[in-house]
Amino acid sequence: MGLYVLHLHLHGLLRGHDLELGRDADTGGQTNYVLELAKALGQQSEVDRLEVITRCIEDRRVSADYAVHRESLSSKASILRLPFGPRRYMRKELLWPHLEELADALVLHITRQQRRPDWIHAHYADAGWVGAQVQQRLGIPLVFTGHSLGREKQRRLLEIGQNPEQVNQRYAMERRIGAEENALAAASLVVTSTRQEIRVQYDRYRYFHPDLAEVIPPGVDINCFQPNRTAEEDTVISGLMQPFLREPDRPCLLALSRPDRRKNIPALIDAFGSSPYLREHCNLLLVLGNRDGFHQLERSQREEWQHVIEAIDRQNLYGQVAYPKHHSRDQVPAIYRWAASRRGVFVNPALTEPFGLTLIEAAGCGLPVVATNDGGPIDILGRCRNGLLVDVSSSECLRTTLEQAMAVDAPWDQWRQQGLEAVSEAYSWSAHASRYLQVARPLCAAALLESANLKPNSRRRRISAPARLRQIPAAGQGYAHTAQGPRFRLSK
Repeated sequence: MGLYVLHLHLHGLLRGHDLELGRDADTGGQTNYVLELAKALGQQSEVDRLEVITRCIEDRRVSADYAVHRESLSSKASILRLPFGPRRYMRKELLWPHLEELADALVLHITRQQRRPDWIHAHYADAGWVGAQVQQRLGIPLVFTGHSLGREKQRRLLEIGQNPEQVNQRYAMERRIGAEENALAAASLVVTSTRQEIRVQYDRYRYFHPDLAEVIPPGVDINCFQPNRTAEEDTVISGLMQPFLREPDRPCLLALSRPDRRKNIPALIDAFGSSPYLREHCNLLLVLGNRDGFHQLERSQREEWQHVIEAIDRQNLYGQVAYPKHHSRDQVPAIYRWAASRRGVFVNPALTEPFGLTLIEAAGCGLPVVATNDGGPIDILGRCRNGLLVDVSSSECLRTTLEQAMAVDAPWDQWRQQGLEAVSEAYSWSAHASRYLQVARPLCAAALLESANLKPNSRRRRISAPARLRQIPAAGQGYAHTAQGPRFRLSK
């Protein structure tokens, strides 16, 4: 009998086609990862059935697609939307009071079936909390991927001077970190993208056990993200960029992300504007989601766009900076190729980057990269050897690194070739799905036996998920704060 795998992805806008990536902070890399992983697993012969559980949304502000109860991804994979909380679309920080409702609905959905999932894979803290509840009630093994961890985000926000109380209020930080601890205590496997996540980010959590973590880098669609451009796509992308640029054929620095403070785009603009060399020889392309008008964006996105426009104005870069209003998801590979055709470089100047999927996308299209030396880019560039890492907290370091990457004698062709080879060898979705099943299947089978008291200890000599769950306090006990951050109070 083949596997039945259930994934939990609760926030943002998820559908099987035309992802609205960059629409808001909740619809980004994680959304794309979950969809692509689901599709790839649905193609594996070992898998009989795969479901992605997400939220049913009925809201005139978003597509009716997000209210469809079940959406097929393939003959074996589907998205199942369950209602919980208000019908309207809500940012993830407002969903916390309604997660118990989803946990109840999910238990009911599972117990009504003839067969239970072999494991549940929860994505992000909110799904991790729900997954831990289901694991406790039904004994189904839990796999957890944090994607972006609360302690790391909290550390970064406090580092740049934000008020601790405001951070907790805006991002529901204590709830989020508590949910991550719950998920880690319940998990039989933690899937990470990089070694840095294990060493630096997850290691800050009390209930994290490094021997349960496996590094399985995400993939890209190598049929889409490939280096061969067409004249037609070149014309289309030129139409997006040329209205902004006096000399559109110059080499360019490309940044592609949502408008988010953590992406650090104003610092990139200032570094570009402070360099006489870059101003004389290059253009800057900023592809920052889609917008009809600034007034229609969320407040945080409006504020970030204000910082972006102010930086462009401060540096007087008009005619050298392109920031198109619209692009579609299927145009993204063509944008990378357009930049590569001008011997450009992709830049990720984020303050923190859990993985950096766009770096692999760029590499697959033959575009070298300059990336923050925080998080996933360290592993990616270590493998791809297709560009430079930079300390983005130093404006001087960022400027000089960009100049080095765009210099006439930079090893651009070597970077391009090394990136193309690494992506084809290591970063396909098929390889990711195969490795995922190879790791998850035996661990979750062992955890299921252990949960049923059929096997006292797993083969990895870890503290079992059931034993760790018994250490977690009741919901009313809250947290104790220490110098290392909030910790659970343990019952005697």
